[in-house]
Amino acid sequence: MTKQLMRGNHVLGEAAICAGCRYYFGYPITPQNEVPEYMSARLREVGGTFLQAESELASINMVLGASLAGARVMTSSSSPGISLMQEGISFLAAMELPAVIANMVRGGPGLGNIAPAQSDYFQATRGGGHGDYRTIVLAPASVQELCDMTYNAFALADKYRNPVMILGDGMIGQMMEPIEFPEYIDPADLPPKSWCLSGSRARPSKRSKAIMSLLLNPNIMEERNFKLVRKYDAIQREEPDWDGYALDDASMAVVAYGTSARVAKGAVKRVRQMGMNVGLFRPKTLWPFPEKALKKLTRIVRHLLVIEMSTGQMIEDVKLAVGDRAEVSFYGRPGGVVSTPDAVAHQISHHYLRARLEREQAN
Repeated sequence: MTKQLMRGNHVLGEAAICAGCRYYFGYPITPQNEVPEYMSARLREVGGTFLQAESELASINMVLGASLAGARVMTSSSSPGISLMQEGISFLAAMELPAVIANMVRGGPGLGNIAPAQSDYFQATRGGGHGDYRTIVLAPASVQELCDMTYNAFALADKYRNPVMILGDGMIGQMMEPIEFPEYIDPADLPPKSWCLSGSRARPSKRSKAIMSLLLNPNIMEERNFKLVRKYDAIQREEPDWDGYALDDASMAVVAYGTSARVAKGAVKRVRQMGMNVGLFRPKTLWPFPEKALKKLTRIVRHLLVIEMSTGQMIEDVKLAVGDRAEVSFYGRPGGVVSTPDAVAHQISHHYLRARLEREQAN
């Protein structure tokens, strides 16, 4: 298949359509405005439905309604807009409804700015809204990966009947790269969803059914929570994903995701040319976090440097994964500032040489 040069936000929309998504509800906010712009035209061509809602609150509840009816449905926004959607995302999780939500993160907190950032990690990986729930969180580091992860997000959402979040950023959304799209799925070929609400006429001989999150009996609500926990345990067993670069002989590793991982990889290449045995560990799923793989890495690596476009959020999951098996350091640029490979290479060199000196003194 011939590759196409496309902008990340446009790729996000086309990959969703390839995956069988025919419903998009959203509200504009920079730096993801190209997503609804693209979907408004493209969905009409494939017989789908696009609707610009009056707010993010309205759009996420429209997503809920379409999912209840069995459709593959999607919304997208950026940081403050995702905050407004949190109640609806909690409802989706509680009602076990599949949906895909894309967050092209911008600098914050507050309204912040429209520059790329990674400061929504806590919000995405800890549920973000009220109650005990989780969303599967995928972190693309290239436009091709944004395509592939968006496509797979719909399958994961259906498999686990759970919301899936694509955690990108303004840079991933705006950059252009050559893309090869996956196989086009006709929604008519998707397996039927026996649980969805199809209307009384579709069930003439059966009792009506309802899907709800309002469970006033505490014992029933408790069992719903335990049921969700069993599902989340299965996701944590089956779905962690990560990628590694130059880890075979590494004595130190950089841990980074998304755009930070792109920058970090360039930095790792630079310090390796200087004779430093440094590798890169890149989580592709932020929840479930690939903690077992990272813990296994500490059998050979005793120092980890976490790189983030924030003041430090993923570093908490890194520390929880490795405990006292490795020293964990941090370098971050918050507020929409994107570091450079040279700056990250400087940080790597500093920590690498300090760790080597400490080892020599210990011996």
